[in-house]
Amino acid sequence: MDFNFTEEQTMLRDMVRKFVDKEVKPVAQQIDKEHNVDLIKGILKKGAELGLLGIPFPEAYGGANMGETGYCVLLEELSRGCASTSVTVGAHIGLAGTSILLGGSEEQKKKFLTPLAQGEKLGAYALTEPGAGSDAANIQLSAVEDGDDYILNGTKLWITNGDIADIVVVYGVTNPELRAKGGITAFIVETDTPGFSANRIEDKMGLRGSATSELVFQDMRVPKANVLGQVGMGFVIAMQTLDESRLSLAAATIGAAKELIAMSVSFATKRIAFNRPIAQFQAIQFMIAEMTAEVYQMESIVYRTAWMYDQGTKIPREGAICKLFCSEALDRIVDKAVQIHGGNGFMGEHPVERFYRDSRVNRIFEGTSEVQKMVIAEDVLKKGTY
Repeated sequence: MDFNFTEEQTMLRDMVRKFVDKEVKPVAQQIDKEHNVDLIKGILKKGAELGLLGIPFPEAYGGANMGETGYCVLLEELSRGCASTSVTVGAHIGLAGTSILLGGSEEQKKKFLTPLAQGEKLGAYALTEPGAGSDAANIQLSAVEDGDDYILNGTKLWITNGDIADIVVVYGVTNPELRAKGGITAFIVETDTPGFSANRIEDKMGLRGSATSELVFQDMRVPKANVLGQVGMGFVIAMQTLDESRLSLAAATIGAAKELIAMSVSFATKRIAFNRPIAQFQAIQFMIAEMTAEVYQMESIVYRTAWMYDQGTKIPREGAICKLFCSEALDRIVDKAVQIHGGNGFMGEHPVERFYRDSRVNRIFEGTSEVQKMVIAEDVLKKGTY
C-alpha cells in the first residue's frame, strides 16, 4: 500500500496553499464580517486563472484531470483560509459540475461543464426545498412536459451560489406518483432564463460570505435538450453526486482542523499564565493531542476513500462515514481550540471564533449526521456484513 501523494498532487497542494496565504487569508475576516460575496468572486476569478475550478474534471472538458484526490487536496487547502470560499467552490465543482459529469451527455458536458471547469461560469445545485431537506424525495417543484420544453414551477431553498450562479442543476418532479423511483428529473438551468429569480439569504450563523439563496421558478421553460440524464432518473444523479460531495466536504473539514491546531499551538506557546507558556500545562497538551489524533483519523479515511473513488468504486457508505465522522470531529476540535484561546477565542475579531461558527453547519448540510447514519446502516444491513 502506498500512502504517498504523487509529485503532481504535492505540487497542487503547494500551489493552493500559497494561493490561500496570499489571496484568501488576508480577506477572510472581511468576507465574513461584510457578507462580502464580491470578494469571493474575485478570489474565484484568480483561482480560475490557475485552473483551480477544474481540478477533478477530465482535460476534454477543460479540467486538470486530477480526480477526487486532487479535488480533496484543493478543498482542504482552501478551508485553511476561509470556509465561505471553500463552500462556494464546493457547490460549483462538487455539486453542479459533478452532476453534469455523472449524468450529462457528451454535448451537455462540452456545452456546460467546460465553462464551469474553466471558471467562465459559476455553478449551483438546487435540490433542497422549504419542505424537503433530509427527506429529499419529497421535493415539490413541478416539471411539466410541454412540447419541446418542460415548464418548472416551485421554490428551492438554501441554495449555495444560487443568486450568483450562471448554471444551476435543478431537480423537479415529472411524475408525482413515482417520485424518487422514476419520477424526479434533473435539469440544467441557465439563470438568465425568464421565470427564474433568486433572493439571497444573508443572516446566517456561519459561512456568512457565501451566497445562500431562495430560488423561485415561475412558469420557467427549460428545453428538453437540458434534461440531465434520463427523464425520471434525476434522483439517482442527485444521490450519486452527494456521495462524492460528502467526501469532499469531509476533506474541507481537514483543512480547517489543521489550521485550528496551528493557531492553537502558536497561541499556547506565546500565552503566559502563572509565569510560563500555557503550552507547558498538561491540560493544554492533552487537548492538542486529542485534536491531532482526530485529524489523523480524518485524513486517513478521507484520502483512502478518495483513492477508492478514483479507482471507480462506488462510495455511498464510505462517503457517508467520512462526512459523519469528519463533521463531528471538526466540531470537537474547534471547541477545544476556543477553549485553548480562552476569552480571545470568543471575540469576533479572532479567526477561531469564525471557524467555530462556520463549523456547525457541516453536521447539517448535504445530509445531516442522522441521515449519514441511515445511509451507513442501510448499506450494512443490506449486505449483512462490514
